[in-house]
Amino acid sequence: MFTGIVEELGEISGRQQFRDSIVLIIKGEKVMSGLKEGDSVAVNGVCLTVAKIFPAAFYADVMPETLRKTNLHELKNGEKVNLERALPVGGRFGGHFVSGHIDGTGKILAEKKEGNALLKKISAPAGVMSYIIPKGSIAIDGISLTVVEAEEDSFSVSLIPHTAKFTTLGYKKPGDKVNLEADLLGKYVQKFCLNFFKGDQGNNLSVEQGSTLWPDDPEKEGITYNLLKKKGFL
Repeated sequence: MFTGIVEELGEISGRQQFRDSIVLIIKGEKVMSGLKEGDSVAVNGVCLTVAKIFPAAFYADVMPETLRKTNLHELKNGEKVNLERALPVGGRFGGHFVSGHIDGTGKILAEKKEGNALLKKISAPAGVMSYIIPKGSIAIDGISLTVVEAEEDSFSVSLIPHTAKFTTLGYKKPGDKVNLEADLLGKYVQKFCLNFFKGDQGNNLSVEQGSTLWPDDPEKEGITYNLLKKKGFL
């Protein structure tokens, strides 16, 4: 589990390509403190397992599923990456719950300065957008950020000067790809609600992921005060 508070900018110091996977050697300073083989480190928001430790770097395997869902396959030697060690028990929680399991990638569409902030507009797949709400949380390349606005297929975030300077997002430009992880709590709430109403056959409710709840029989009401009270929501 991570918080989305990036500890440092690391660097790709080695890369080995196989047919369906890659091996990365990642250089760091802060994250190397106390790091052991088998520990988890978020690299651009992707939870990777430390397979081997060198004096100032660590080695990690990247499997095919991770290559399909993230931007790690685009990393080149010398490229900067966001690094965060897993949250220790009793550690300070400054961001939001971040699992390191990427939901998909988006693309930076535009950016502009607004006072001391840097606004970034980012596209997202429909499956990710269904969890994004204004003022909600989103992890972009492992950075915990607050959504400013959400549209049908894109959203915007605002970077303070510190975030722009000390994470990769401050240096990425329109057209660049970023890893997206939607709020974990939102996923569980949506899953619970879908299962709850799908199983309620007596009220003829039919739902699809990402859609609103509606009754099969148009002459019957959908979600009503009495239904919510009956099911214990009120």
